Amino acid sequence: MSLKAYLQDETADVATGIPGLRLPGVRLGVVVWHLCWAGYCLFGLLGLLLLPASPFVIAALVMITLPGAACVILLSRDSQFMRQALMWVWAVAALFAVGLTGGISGPLAVWCALPLLAAMVLNQRTLVTLGASLAFGITLFNIMISVWHGVRVPDEQEGFWLSVIANVSIVAGLGLAVLPALRTRSERANEAEEVRDRLLKLLTEQPGLLICLDGDGRVVAAYGETPAGLDMKAMLQFGLAATAHVPDRLAVKAAVETAALDGRADVGFTPHAGMDHYVLLSLRKGNDGRIYGVMHDASLSHAHETSLEAARAEAESLNAGKTQFLASMSHELRTPLNAVIGFSDIMRLQMFGEMPPKYAEYAQLIWESGQHVLDMINDVLDMSKIEAQRYELALEGFDMREPVSAALRLIRGQAHEKNIDILSDMPQTPVTVTADKRAIKQICLNLLSNAVKFTPPGGDVRLALDPREDGVDIIITDTGIGISAEDLSRIGQPYEQSGPAEQKAMGTGLGLSIVRAMAQLLGGTMTLASTLGEGTTVTVSLPVVQADEQPELPMPVPVQPEHGSAIPGVVQSLEAFARAALQPHNPLEDISHTPDSLSRFSDFVIRPPKS
Repeated sequence: MSLKAYLQDETADVATGIPGLRLPGVRLGVVVWHLCWAGYCLFGLLGLLLLPASPFVIAALVMITLPGAACVILLSRDSQFMRQALMWVWAVAALFAVGLTGGISGPLAVWCALPLLAAMVLNQRTLVTLGASLAFGITLFNIMISVWHGVRVPDEQEGFWLSVIANVSIVAGLGLAVLPALRTRSERANEAEEVRDRLLKLLTEQPGLLICLDGDGRVVAAYGETPAGLDMKAMLQFGLAATAHVPDRLAVKAAVETAALDGRADVGFTPHAGMDHYVLLSLRKGNDGRIYGVMHDASLSHAHETSLEAARAEAESLNAGKTQFLASMSHELRTPLNAVIGFSDIMRLQMFGEMPPKYAEYAQLIWESGQHVLDMINDVLDMSKIEAQRYELALEGFDMREPVSAALRLIRGQAHEKNIDILSDMPQTPVTVTADKRAIKQICLNLLSNAVKFTPPGGDVRLALDPREDGVDIIITDTGIGISAEDLSRIGQPYEQSGPAEQKAMGTGLGLSIVRAMAQLLGGTMTLASTLGEGTTVTVSLPVVQADEQPELPMPVPVQPEHGSAIPGVVQSLEAFARAALQPHNPLEDISHTPDSLSRFSDFVIRPPKS
């Protein structure tokens, strides 16, 4: 076998009995070393037989030959146990060989170290510890044998040749045992150095900058590519914070302190040497108490985020300005439009005398157009108030059947014109809730108006009021045109409409969005289910809140008609309407007629807004 094969060749790995831990297989050179030891001892035995030698000397050489031959078993049954057993064979053989030749004072005393030498050949740390312990025990035992003087020391000639055999074997065996161990240590050191070089190369060539900070925050090491604009010399000399722009230095120092206390921190800063760049730093605390960080140039992403943030802020500002503008225009838009509608209504009713038929037709068109514009303005303004968070709820305790019944009464006229049946299902007992009565009425009006608008003549619209233990559901079902599945997901968002162009022209797309927003303001939800061509079901679920104690508000003082009023009939009719509203009535009563006091008014006073 060549020297290279002696130093390098080894068998398969050996199981140790510990999960996940395996030992390198025994080198073939170990077996060769043992066989050479056995052959050398046999050759020395043959030489001593020619002297002739005493039986004790022959027995000692025979005993010391056995461990060398016993190593062959490792080729077929190598294990941790077998290696330890081989160490004990060496110890027993060395004990008898040295003891039979006079103990520690005999010519073979140097063989007391044979267990340690065999452990060095096997090149295993645990075996070296065992071999050293066995060698120390053999030495103590042979010292006692020498003190006892019970064993004859070989004569001068035998002692000379035994000393030659022992010393040559120890020197040669130690040399051949150390070489594989040194080769293994050298290989491992070279591998570790190669791994270290590869790691340093990887750290140096990676695109970021890795830094290491000591306990005081000083930079002790840095690897990698320096981000653009970062002054590396200043960082190594004055610290990490010195590389940041002056306004960002406190943030960098705070991030280092946070990482030291909490174990991690992230910060971004503008480097002092490159004001047009931006650096992101991520810090983590290691188990050794030092802080490790990763830095990289984030100028492009920071610029993109800055532009997005600016665009978002500008869009929010524009949207808030638009919303606030529309919300503040409520009085300015509604006052003149109400005047147009009111006076055109007086004209079309010919309250102050007859007029030519063409003028009456024009007055009717003006009134209808003004009513349509007012409906759309009301929707836009309501949505704007909600978006601007200026929609205030007037919470009070009331029977929920009242606003729902009022909405039903207001929608019956519009449904009658289209030959649509309005059906209702409400409990006979009061449904007491704490909410905004006007918002409840607006929700029902919007949903009923939508249902009537998109239901063809001959259909029906159903409203059900379903009280639950913790809430109440308003369920409105129609047999209208329905909504397609692809449109169903976006319906309910402001200005979103479905269907063809002629269908979209019938409204602003704000009805359902106002209902959804008002339901959320009241702490509820709106769900929508529809099948195209079959109809739509809208469910508004509202919580039942116990009515809080509220101070009683004074009743408004009735307005006294001024003497010589230009339109006394209008004032008297409004007073009669107010008195009728204050009188107790059954909320479930279906009022389908117009009181006599309002006979000279059209239904624009109670017409529900269109969505």
